[in-house]
Amino acid sequence: MSMQTRECTARFLAPAFLGNAAQDGQWRSPPFKHLLRAWWRVAWAEANGFSGSVDTLRRDEGALFGSAADGTGHRSRVRLRLDRWNQGSLKRWQPLGAVQHPEVRVAVDAGLYLGYGPVRLPRGSREPALKGNAAIQAGESARLRLAFPDGDSRLIDRALALMDAFGTLGGRSRNGWGSLALEGAPALGSLPLRDWAACLDRDWPHAIGRDERGALVWQTEPFDDWQGLMRRLAEIKIGFRTRFPFPKERPPHQRVEDRHWLAYPVTRHVTRSWNRNARLPNSLRFKVIAIDGGLRGRIFHVPCLPPPQFRPDRHAIERVWREVHAFLDGTKGVERTAP
Repeated sequence: MSMQTRECTARFLAPAFLGNAAQDGQWRSPPFKHLLRAWWRVAWAEANGFSGSVDTLRRDEGALFGSAADGTGHRSRVRLRLDRWNQGSLKRWQPLGAVQHPEVRVAVDAGLYLGYGPVRLPRGSREPALKGNAAIQAGESARLRLAFPDGDSRLIDRALALMDAFGTLGGRSRNGWGSLALEGAPALGSLPLRDWAACLDRDWPHAIGRDERGALVWQTEPFDDWQGLMRRLAEIKIGFRTRFPFPKERPPHQRVEDRHWLAYPVTRHVTRSWNRNARLPNSLRFKVIAIDGGLRGRIFHVPCLPPPQFRPDRHAIERVWREVHAFLDGTKGVERTAP
């Protein structure tokens, strides 16, 4: 089988919580392959006019990345290597500064708000700390090498370009942690855009949304460091989430509230309508990007319908996300800017 290779420098622009078995931050290749696979699905969907069936996707994905289904599994034809597997250099967490949440009496540290889980507040302490012994620090880099079949180069290159533009890795990566730059990745070119409401015809992320104004991609004002930028992203997230207040009742809530459609669970605000252990990830994602000699935040929407177990109310979902889009369009310092 004829193979092609690619080599890039993977550089983190914000700390990454890539946990090993001991929950310590460490460079590891499996998360990179998982991210490649996720953006390959978007590239596949785009190449098939956003009309390919899930069964065909699974067949093609399994043929390239490997599958263990039905006892007929085979190994991945994509080989991926990092030139380092060492532990991250961020050993001690420094507070990012407090952000005000209108529903909380005491201001909360931005790092704790966006990174809750990997970042925790130890009992009796006033300052957040890392849950593990280390995280990968912003600025750390490694060489990433790939090999894959000759005939798969188009979609692999497209996936690498999308990883560079939108990819994040590790715990709380949808909030911008583990923002990744792939130096040497193929050029992005156009975006894999689809009408955002039409994207709700399937329950897996397959496109960047667009509306009548264009791509649902926003950019913040510039910052000199990731700390200030992450604090700004925390303010933005608090802003759009609290546009959907909860009723004055003691949880669990009797019905699904608007904020539940953004992401679930919500701290202390479970609903009787869904399983307490249900997980609905946010389809609005943050990323730190390097541009104009500084850092900016990229905010983008990858819309899809919640899985069937959530009994999705499409009318309510569309109404909620339209309001979020309008909020971002009207936020000072945030503007629509496609890569």
